[in-house]
Amino acid sequence: MKEKACLNCKMIYEGAKCPNCGESVTTDAFKGKVYIFNTTDSEVAKNMKLDKTGQFAIKVKWNTKF
Repeated sequence: MKEKACLNCKMIYEGAKCPNCGESVTTDAFKGKVYIFNTTDSEVAKNMKLDKTGQFAIKVKWNTKF
């Protein structure tokens, strides 16, 4: 299965629904990945306003052209 990013929370996953927020609106047009292991000590997580651990896209687009 191909990886996709949730347009709501930017989590990267494979499957039908986002395991983070439960939305099914996704895109395969994303740039960059960041892995969050510890949300309390991560400056990246704070800047991206993430409160869950996992793999997230840095930039997502509604359409497929960047």
